[in-house]
Amino acid sequence: MDRERQAMLMQAVADAGDRAAFAILYDHFAPRLKAYMMRLGTPEDVAEELAQESLIVAWRRAATFDAAQASVATWLFTIARNKRIDRLRREKRPEIDPADPALVPDDAPAPDSGVDQAETEARLRRAMQGLPADQMHLLQLAFFADLSHRDIAAREKLPLGTVKSRIRLALARLRTQLDGEAGGD
Repeated sequence: MDRERQAMLMQAVADAGDRAAFAILYDHFAPRLKAYMMRLGTPEDVAEELAQESLIVAWRRAATFDAAQASVATWLFTIARNKRIDRLRREKRPEIDPADPALVPDDAPAPDSGVDQAETEARLRRAMQGLPADQMHLLQLAFFADLSHRDIAAREKLPLGTVKSRIRLALARLRTQLDGEAGGD
């Protein structure tokens, strides 16, 4: 079937809802659309379904067909390609499991948790103020500036072992002070 005849038949479908014209187009294109889908790796039953869906879309949207824009074949194969893409997108989206822990919101924090956190932060600040300046500085670089021990050593022009020792001593002092405060509460 040549392009002119295809365009005439599609125009008859668009203008008058001509079922006979559509039947001719259907008989011509349905097997071609199905074969196209199968060449793209679509299983036979799905390919047949997509071909039928594509032709239903063509029936419903026949009035939007413009022979100046594309041939009937191009228009139908584009519809089929888009139907296949839509199907693939639907299949790639997993069904949402409402019980998935990632989707369950965290429990609301207890009303007193903010107070507890503020108290812990205040205790930590007090403990840090009791550290020698050199240890405090290295702790700040390690934990607040997020530098590695090696980077701190290079930046401060100190041996790596000295940096590690000072940070270890600082952490031990903090732990001792915080444990002492917790025991005194």
